[in-house]
Amino acid sequence: MENLLSYVQKEFVAKKDVPAFDAGDTITVYYEIREGAKKRTQFFRGVVIQRRGSGSTETFTIRKMSGTIGVERIFPINLPAIQKIELNKKGKVRRARIFYFRNLTGKKAQIKEKRF
Repeated sequence: MENLLSYVQKEFVAKKDVPAFDAGDTITVYYEIREGAKKRTQFFRGVVIQRRGSGSTETFTIRKMSGTIGVERIFPINLPAIQKIELNKKGKVRRARIFYFRNLTGKKAQIKEKRF
């Protein structure tokens, strides 16, 4: 059963061309929103907290501050509504999942930039 599932994912799920990004990076995700018959493009810019899963079921979580409230959004990597992903800054962090970032405020919530 597992071989069949991996075969179907490999053969029939279209791969998207996404830049290489990890936790700590600041990215902008442009995605399409449908409201009735209308379509519009919206973007979500924030810091990647984690990437989890593999293959076509991989997801990534982005966190941004909207005023004083933290907003997190989980995107599947193969979401058809995603138009493009831009890499804005590479962050220098030591962990693959930076959940401690949720508790930081002010100047402590800055991530050092890695040159690329």
